[in-house]
This record gives sequence, structure tokens and C-alpha cells, in this order.
Amino acid sequence: MTDRDARGVIYDVDSVLRVGSVRRTVGRLRALRTTSLQDRRSMLAMPRLVRALSADLGGPVYYLTSFPLMVARPITELLVRDGHPSGTLVMTGRAFVPRWVVGGSPWRKLAAIERITDREPDLRWVLLGDDGGHDPFVFGEFARRHRDRVAVIAFRQVLDAAGARSDLPELGEDGIAEVGAPNGEELLPLVRAAAGIGPPRRGTAADWFLSETERRNDATTLQAWTEGNAVRALVHGRVYFEALAEVLGAVGDGDSVGFFGWRADVDELLTDRGPTVGDALCGAVSRGAGVRGLLWQAHTGAVGSHASVNRALAAAVRRVGGEVLLDQRVLPFGCHHQKMVVVRHRDRPQDDVAFLGGIDLDHGGRDDADHHGDRQSVGADPRYGPTPAYHDVQVEIRGPAVAEAETTFRERWENPAPLSRLPWHVVPARVRGEQRSGSALPASAPAPAPAGTCAVQLLRTYPRRRPRYPYAPLGERSIALAYTKALGRAQQLIYLEDQYLWSFDVARIFAAALHRSPRLQVIAVVPRRPPNNNPFYAESAMLGHAEALAMVREAGGDRVQVLDVENRDGLPVYVHAKLCVVDDVWAAVGSDNFNTRSWTHDSELTAAVLDSELDTRAPADPGGLGDGARRFARELRLAMMREHLGLGASEAEDEDLLDPVRAADAVRKSATELDDWHAQGRRGPRPAGFLRRHPVGKDGKLPAHHRWLTAPAYRSFLDPDGRPLPMRLRRTY
Repeated sequence: MTDRDARGVIYDVDSVLRVGSVRRTVGRLRALRTTSLQDRRSMLAMPRLVRALSADLGGPVYYLTSFPLMVARPITELLVRDGHPSGTLVMTGRAFVPRWVVGGSPWRKLAAIERITDREPDLRWVLLGDDGGHDPFVFGEFARRHRDRVAVIAFRQVLDAAGARSDLPELGEDGIAEVGAPNGEELLPLVRAAAGIGPPRRGTAADWFLSETERRNDATTLQAWTEGNAVRALVHGRVYFEALAEVLGAVGDGDSVGFFGWRADVDELLTDRGPTVGDALCGAVSRGAGVRGLLWQAHTGAVGSHASVNRALAAAVRRVGGEVLLDQRVLPFGCHHQKMVVVRHRDRPQDDVAFLGGIDLDHGGRDDADHHGDRQSVGADPRYGPTPAYHDVQVEIRGPAVAEAETTFRERWENPAPLSRLPWHVVPARVRGEQRSGSALPASAPAPAPAGTCAVQLLRTYPRRRPRYPYAPLGERSIALAYTKALGRAQQLIYLEDQYLWSFDVARIFAAALHRSPRLQVIAVVPRRPPNNNPFYAESAMLGHAEALAMVREAGGDRVQVLDVENRDGLPVYVHAKLCVVDDVWAAVGSDNFNTRSWTHDSELTAAVLDSELDTRAPADPGGLGDGARRFARELRLAMMREHLGLGASEAEDEDLLDPVRAADAVRKSATELDDWHAQGRRGPRPAGFLRRHPVGKDGKLPAHHRWLTAPAYRSFLDPDGRPLPMRLRRTY
């Protein structure tokens, strides 16, 4: 890079701070009200954009704000907390005066930019801001005066996202490239192209995983991630239950078992001949193991049968000396949704193991690849049949990450807040003599030795509530942040399976990735409909589902395939899995769904996996960024696609699935064949696959009156937002 090519960044940060002028706050409130599918206004990936430019350009970064000098420290702390790179803060305000409250003076910012550029005479500048304030005037006036000092002018568009430019930048009449996009995710490639910056450098674990700072939760003792883990995907409840039965059957004196659950049935069989869940846990206690569990305590019986079912398991374990607490420390209309079992051995640390994912220890979960359902299940919707088929995934983790899983358990177990403050919980519990707090945990054992090739990052959702969680006093939204970061590197293929692809704000992240990368394909496997025969529930759920899918389809067109699954008898399979694979590199399996509730409101737990072992089969680097294809992520995606397409595991059959474009074509062809077979009255041999195109209403839309009648209930009860108001206004996590 020559001296004349040296460049720096000047970033007007007033638009991304959590507080701002009346002008900006009113604009954020107006944006928050919109339901337009074109609206993608958010702070999404703005810190990542500045970090990338700082690394690519190698020059200084200046942060410009109209706040006065007296608040420099809290402003700096906000920028650091949100993940912005180090830089120089330039304050143009003099005091808290009405002029600042209503928006400040553009001339002071212009003068500040000129002072910065005078101090750095050999640099050209990337001017970064948004079009909702004075930035267009300030940057334009500076460019008119000093056109040779400006490399690129870039705006995050907040005024007219429907007219957002997603094409390559065009040079204006003054010869200065001006680019705009509704969020940092889409803006980054435009700035790179305008500035002549090549593709991103080869990624490391730090480019895929959240750092401790990026987690935005200083209270937890979790490490950013651990390496040297062995991770195995347990596809289907039957496989998971058999593995869990084997592990629980081998624990003995001095070992420990800790588990979380949304629901657990004491009589659910772990194998065809037993033991049941209750027998396995009670047997572990009888052999001297310490068994402790936390199960969600439903708000009322009207929410479901969880309270009585979970109470029955808790009572059975307590009778033999174990401890299972019913935990209601959640937001109103919230729940504990984490699903995990972690087992530590006093004398056999090499056998320590953690299981986590989407599978609870309840009726209905023990299905297999044939998808005839669990004979102990009770069908809520007759369209799924008397024993609904469930498709689900859990991961088995061995190695240092087991200690991280135990830390997550310890944090919740040692929370000193009352398990419930609801009188209809507290009074009956005292009458029944139920345990209202847990005993002290023994000292934690050292982390197990390395056991494999996978780096694992544990991600959680906790809402901000009172009394505060000691381990997340401001809440934690690392699941949402991790997906935002990982999808920011997606180039070729996002494969996901999800129970509730429902949320507008979650769909925004996938839409941004599709706008950013024109070759990106998305394959999403979802349930055909909610497993609830209540028409009010179903209509509300399908409203959010339709909004989310419409936004993603608008962004990607034919590159987006949304499908549901049926079994060989033609009955729909309920997709309960929650997984995502990005470019066969990064994979995540957990309890969270792709909706606002899971990313902000309920407790959730997910494992993100980055395998250091490369899969050398072509294409060896599907993303094209030098990350390669990783063994765990690729095998997880292939296992899912083989099952849904009715294929075996031969090399010949895998050949069409390895390449992202050919895999997408194979899915499209299989779904078309099955849809056509049904349309023709099921005449002739049944096609091999089990995927069908997933419609939502007529042409993928619901009637307009549903938006007015069901939207308030949907936003308030089915998919509530647990973010503090400033985050909602900024549309970030």
C-alpha cells in the first residue's frame, strides 16, 4: 500500500449509541412500529463492519459524536461493550444544552472532521454514518471541500430501507463512491468493493466464535470457548435415550448428575425394556451418585400439564435422596427451556459427558429414523396421528467443554433467588413440604482432559429480570449474537432445522446474509404446522411464521427453500430439532428456536461447534474464504439431508450433497417429485424423499385481517421480546 493509498475511518456513532437526541429517538420509535417486509433497519453488524475496515485498512479509527466531553468515559465503555475496535473518541458537544437534545449542530461535526484530517494529512478517509441525521450534509460538504481526502462515503440507511441499494457501488459525479445499505451486514461488502479491498482473510475460531467481550456478560465465569472436545450428534430421541441410559447406568458412588429440563416424565422409557427416566435417576442415587435437577415450574395449570408431571419426577427422585427443584425464576409468560444432562465421575474423569440440545426427557421424544412416533406420546393435533413423529437432535460432548456445561448448571443451581414468588406456587409447596432451595454443591472437579478435535462454545439466553440472575444481571443474548456473527461469514449454504421459524427480527439476520452474498443458498426444514389444535394459537403462530418466511424469501428468492417433512405413511413429521450449519464450517445444536422468545425471553442453551479436522472431499472449501470444510459440521448436514432425501451413506450418494449448489438442486428435485406424486393422487411408486415444499396461507401470506386480530396476541404471548427497550429501539442484541 502506498502512502497515498493509506486510509482511515471516521465513524459518526450517534446513530448506534443507546441514547441519543430526540430526533433520533423519534426515528427509532417509528422504525420499531413498522411491519413492512422491506424494513431491515437495525444496528446489525455495525461493530463488525468497523472491525473489518480497521483490520483491512490498517489506519486509525475515529469515533465522532455530538455528546460533550463530560460523558466521554461512558460513551467509550458503550462502544467497547458493543464490540467496536479501539479508536479515538472525538466529542463535539460543549454541554447538555437544548441544541444537543434536539440533534446538535452539523457545523461542529464538520469542523471536527477537518481537524482530524489536518492531523493526518497523508490519509484518505472512509466516512461512515447513517442517513437519519446530519451525516449526509456533513460528509457531502466535507467531500465538496476536500474531494481528494475522501475514499468512500457509506451510510446505514434508516429513512427508506425499501429503497436500499444492494448492488455494487457507483461513482458519483464528484468521483467519490457513495454506498448505502440498511445494516452493517449488507454494507460491508459494498464498502469493501468501493475501497478496492479484497475478500476477507481466512477465518480463525475468533472469527466464528464470540469473544468474552462479544458475549456481553461479564458476570459469567464461562470461558469464551474450549478446544480438544469430542462431539457426536445423536440424531433422534431413541439414539439419545439409549446413550443416556448407558451413562446413567454406570454412575456410582461419588459421581454427580445434573440436569435441566422444560418437562420430564417419570415413566418415559429410555429403551424398549427400560429403565424409565425415574428408574434411571433413582438408580443413580441408590448407587451413591449425587443427582440434582432443575425443571421448569409452569405459571399455572392452564399453561399445560408440566407442573404436575415435573412435580411427579421431582417427588420420585427426592424420595430416594436426590434433589429436583421446580424453577419458576423467569419473566411473565416465560419458561426455562434449557435441556441438558451433565455427568461427572469422581474416579473416571475421562468418562465425563454432557448431553444438550432440543430433546427433553418426556413423552413423545423417543422416535427414530422411521418416524412412527413414541408409543408413549399423546397426540395434541390429530393431523399428526395418534403417536406423532418427532425429528430431533442432541449432541454428546466429551472433553473440557463438560466443565463449561457443569458451570452453567452450577450458576442456575446456586441462584439465591426464591424458586417462585407466585402465591399459588409457594403456599401449596409449603403444605406439601416440597424442597424450596438446593443443597450446597461439592467443589467442582478440574476440567476433563482433551478428547477430540472440536472447539465448543456454549451459548445461552437469559432475560433481564428482577431479581437479577447473578450470572447474567443484564441478561445474556449470546445465542442471538453468535448467529449474527456466524451468518456474517456465510457465503454458500445455510442449512437449518427449526421448530419455530417465526420471528421478524430473527429473519432480518438471514435476509441480511442473503442480500450480502448473491450466491448464498438457504435450506430450512420446519414443521408443517404447530402441534396444537387450538385455532387461536395456530393462527397467531402462523402469522409470525408467515412474516418471517416472507422476509427471507423476499431477500433470497429461489435461493431460499423452506420445506417440511412427512413419514412413509404420508403423516407430517414434527420437526423439533434446533440446528444450523453454515458453509460446512460452523454448526450449532441447542434448545433455542429461531424466534424472539428463544433469543431474548426464555432460558436457552446451545453448543456451537468448530471442528479443527478438515473434510477434504470436494469442494474442500465451500465458503471460499479459506476456512475449509469441517468434519463435524459437514457430517451433521449430510446426515440430515440423507435422511430427508431417503438416501444411504454411500460415497456415490453423498457426491451430489457435498457441493452446496448441487445439494440445493437435489432438495428441490426431491420435494417437487413428492409434491407431484401427491397431486396425482399418489399413483405409482412413492418417491424416495420425505421433503415437501412448505406453504404458508395463500401464496405464502395470511389474510390481512389476521394481522389486526392476532398480531397483538402473537407479540405479547407467543413470541414476546425480552430485550430492554433501548435494544428494541436499536434493533440489536
